Amino acid sequence: MARPVTLFTGQWADLPLTELAPLAKEMGYDGLELACWGDHFNVQEALKSDKYVKDKRKLLEKHGLECHAISNHLVGQAVCDLIDERHKAILPEHVWGDGKAAGVRSRAAEEMKDSARAAAKFGVKVVNGFTGSSIWHSIYAFPPTSQDYWDKGFKDFARRWKPILEVFEENDINFALEVHPTEIAFDIASAERALVALKGHKRFGFNYDPSHLGYQGVDYVGFIRKFANRIYHVHMKDVWWGHGNGEAGVFGGHTNFGDARRFWDFRSVGRGDINFEEIIVALNDVGYGGPLSIEWEDSRMDRVHGATESAAFTKRLDFKPSTLAFDAAFEN
Repeated sequence: MARPVTLFTGQWADLPLTELAPLAKEMGYDGLELACWGDHFNVQEALKSDKYVKDKRKLLEKHGLECHAISNHLVGQAVCDLIDERHKAILPEHVWGDGKAAGVRSRAAEEMKDSARAAAKFGVKVVNGFTGSSIWHSIYAFPPTSQDYWDKGFKDFARRWKPILEVFEENDINFALEVHPTEIAFDIASAERALVALKGHKRFGFNYDPSHLGYQGVDYVGFIRKFANRIYHVHMKDVWWGHGNGEAGVFGGHTNFGDARRFWDFRSVGRGDINFEEIIVALNDVGYGGPLSIEWEDSRMDRVHGATESAAFTKRLDFKPSTLAFDAAFEN
């Protein structure tokens, strides 16, 4: 096995970590990517209590599990978003507060700074997450939308995230944005623009996830090669597209996941349209040696069955890069 295969716990937050850890080991995982919700990893408790951090590590070690990253997607989303009632459901109470937008965004930014501090205390080098976006609502450029309008959105992103990233720098932690619709970066072009807005801040990179790129028509293997030095973490997540009945398009038609009318849907790893063989080759080519973390989502499948087969699929597919030329034996 070339890389550890871990499970992102975000979709399992209904289970206490004491139940999920042994289950993950039973399903074939080498470690967990801990979500900062449910009881899996609490940023403020980690900062307040050395015992809390030690107990988390002991629990993982008891079940033979590693941890290479924590993830705080939900709070990160609120840093740049136009806040509405939906955010209340995903944010900790102390971040939501009175729900007034300016305060929510400010408290979310402070919580992301604390996430870097908590990651350092816990002994991981990466915090995965979202950034939110003040301009996502303008994705379809009507009313007519100028580049100046979008530039303001990227400037807002940079203004809010540069102070956060400075705390990441102080703590020697990388922030890995999961490039994703609703974020400031959702494809290759917008990811490049985000890096420019931050003037290439070295602590800002990507949690590579092909599932959010494939159905958009984005070159998801090309993304790896384009941002070779910015791939700080990898999600293994599958998706299929072009399988609906034509009633709901790429934008989803306001349907739920699992609706047969959808043009695209997430699938258990290995059962969708993502070419993971090409991904492994590209990751080896760019020298990525971190974990392959399965973010399991498939509305049509039992999750224990799916997560188990996804771990096995990933371990079978992954391989170490060569350390010599295959034709070296012919040299004198």
